[in-house]
Amino acid sequence: MPPSFSLSADAARPGESFTISADDATCNPRYGDTAQIQLEVMDGSGVKIVDTLAPMNDAGGFSTAVTLPESAVPGTGSVAAFPYNLDWCDDTGRNNRVGHGAAEIHRASCVLPSQTLTIEP
Repeated sequence: MPPSFSLSADAARPGESFTISADDATCNPRYGDTAQIQLEVMDGSGVKIVDTLAPMNDAGGFSTAVTLPESAVPGTGSVAAFPYNLDWCDDTGRNNRVGHGAAEIHRASCVLPSQTLTIEP
């Protein structure tokens, strides 16, 4: 599961910057020394206006500023952040923990982690 992230602001205007960040995970994911986070921003029309990579530490923590392009369409947009080039979702179709002494069943989610960003005129 990708790290939970936050936005420094829930609204921004074209040309303004905001920060996307996440604390280190508590489960020791071991992403590696060269890990990156992929950041995507969709504008009010649903068009992807930012698609970039930023450094992420071994434990999944990161913090980076993103500037909205002047072409961003006002409205309800979204921000997604997920580890780059890593399979962060158990998509095998079965629970690999069942039958291996697990006390409880854990479900994996492949929903793209995103947050709402209002793009103001």
